[in-house]
Amino acid sequence: MKTELKAKFLQHILAKKNGNEGFTLIELLVVIIIIGILSAIALPSFLNQANKAKQSEAKQYSGSMNRAQQAYFLENGVFTTTLNTLGMGIKSQTENYVYDILGNATTVGTNIGVGNNGRSLKAPLKSYVGVVSLSIQAGGSSEATTLAVLCETEVVGAPGTSANAAYNTSGEASCPSGYIPLKSK
Repeated sequence: MKTELKAKFLQHILAKKNGNEGFTLIELLVVIIIIGILSAIALPSFLNQANKAKQSEAKQYSGSMNRAQQAYFLENGVFTTTLNTLGMGIKSQTENYVYDILGNATTVGTNIGVGNNGRSLKAPLKSYVGVVSLSIQAGGSSEATTLAVLCETEVVGAPGTSANAAYNTSGEASCPSGYIPLKSK
């Protein structure tokens, strides 16, 4: 390599090294502002997802209590008001929810039912109630069907109260007042 070319190459390397000494204050401020904007957008979404994850516990437990009540009725001919009798192995209280059962032999016409409650203990969480009812066919038939519906509170942040079984005008299980039915997905 020629001496002149070597000298230019060394000058180029030294000039490049002196140009990379760090970030300017403006560059650092721009990066901090961008991070702040992204955090302001992402944090509410993250908190909402965390609440949905906590609520899924109550949805799952209330739905499982519905299915366990239907199985219990099939075996014993009555609904139960004792959580331990269902044999599900769930606690009656967790960090976020209290679980209980209201109404044994709640009779409305020819219907009997129970309300399986998952009441929230914290304001940003919704409460859930599963309603299971027995619908006896009219006309003297001995056929009966258990019907179930899972409901959630209409308003976020309203800790629920225990709800009993509710029925619509045709005598099927329905959501109590202040609750809306969850759609099956």
